[in-house]
Amino acid sequence: MYQLNISQEFNAPVEALFNAWAKPEVVSKWFAPGEMTVPEAELEFKKGGQYRIVMQNKDNEQFIVGGEYLEIEAPNKLVFSWQWSTSPHATRVTVLFSKLADNKSKLELTHTELETQESCDQHHQGWMGCLANLPKVLS
Repeated sequence: MYQLNISQEFNAPVEALFNAWAKPEVVSKWFAPGEMTVPEAELEFKKGGQYRIVMQNKDNEQFIVGGEYLEIEAPNKLVFSWQWSTSPHATRVTVLFSKLADNKSKLELTHTELETQESCDQHHQGWMGCLANLPKVLS
């Protein structure tokens, strides 16, 4: 199994960074890489709750991911399962949020249980694309 690790700093308080993952109306503004959009984001944001996010490209092709929230410790930690609608295999995502000086914060994302290096590389590219959109909702 493979895992990827991403660490990124943001010019926003840690609470704002955490909350960007907790509200469907906010998730729908950033949770897709590049020019893709999020026509649907359903979050039952509580431990044991389910989520479903639909990402769509310019050709109206949809990519649907869903899972369950396994741990929620606001505003420091979020752990959830991650499963594409086209795959029987679920993976796990852990996101740690920490406060830095001057109202900045740091996000550390670990995505584990990926089956191949190719899948790991594709998810790394996807996460980097999503996180590049995250500052749009933090200002």
